[in-house]
Amino acid sequence: MTSRPSVDVVIPVLNEERDLPRCVATLREFLGRNLQNPWRIVIADNGSDDRTPEVARELAQAYPEVASLRIEERGRGRALRRAWLESQADFVSYMDVDLSTDVSAFPLLVRALEEGYDLAIGSRLAGGAQVRGRTLQREVVSRCYNLLIKAMFFTRFSDAQCGFKALTRRAAQALVPHVKDQHWFFDTELLILAEKRGFRIKDVPVTWTDDPDTRVKVLKTSWNDLKGLLRLRFGGLPEVERPEGG
Repeated sequence: MTSRPSVDVVIPVLNEERDLPRCVATLREFLGRNLQNPWRIVIADNGSDDRTPEVARELAQAYPEVASLRIEERGRGRALRRAWLESQADFVSYMDVDLSTDVSAFPLLVRALEEGYDLAIGSRLAGGAQVRGRTLQREVVSRCYNLLIKAMFFTRFSDAQCGFKALTRRAAQALVPHVKDQHWFFDTELLILAEKRGFRIKDVPVTWTDDPDTRVKVLKTSWNDLKGLLRLRFGGLPEVERPEGG
């Protein structure tokens, strides 16, 4: 038995019938060996039309520490919203199914929350981070995007888009209902809102390896992100009160 905070690790998936079993197997082995907290893996399928829902249910039936949920509409932000707001764990988190971010950094996210931070985020731009195999186009777009966030909102966090984040359930319950985006901009909107409303954010440098089979359409996503930034800059941010005790 342990009194350490419990952790939900959400894996948002869309048509990932091939990679999902490998991801869950790798993550189960790592968490079992390296995380002292009680933990659960939650597969959040958002609108898959291949065998991903069936694979997710099979994994949940095979392993007691794995759960699955189905969201009919697509959108990574929509999947995270549902999974995090329904969670009963002390800490909620997520990582991408391709495990591009080395999971060895995950206990550092959890430790940061235990130390009093509200959010902990993997960063490919913080000192000590390593990035492997990234194309020049994606590197330039990412750096320019994060510089634009800083210029528009005077934020301190270094990497809005890395798919490797954790936050306390109290922070999630306070922030997520105010996040309007349901897709890729969800992360950025969450972080801007959190920092500007006084939530404590910890950057954790990570080792990140590019996935050549990524589903992210860089130019389309960048345009939607820009529209999201303009909405927040000129539309205003909602008032959010930081919960006492995190």
